[in-house]
Amino acid sequence: MTPTQLQTKLVWEKNAFDRYHRMIEKIPLFHRQIAKIVVDKKAVQNAIERGASQVEEKDIVQAFFSEVPISFYSLMVRLLDEVGFNYKEYEPK
Repeated sequence: MTPTQLQTKLVWEKNAFDRYHRMIEKIPLFHRQIAKIVVDKKAVQNAIERGASQVEEKDIVQAFFSEVPISFYSLMVRLLDEVGFNYKEYEPK
């Protein structure tokens, strides 16, 4: 099975999915669509690499940290906190 086929079979954990979409809605409109595209893809890839059957909070948070440019770091952390993601354990050192 290819990663694309796996992606269509993976489900997202509901609470994490809801928080993720609330966060996407808070991202400035100009950046929202690109953030959604890259984070969606990377979160699924993270879950696949873990051998998981669903996308979880850690996959989403790690996707934000790896895919969002450092110039948006403070905004991203503020939004992660606002929507209730426990991001601190995944924050790059």
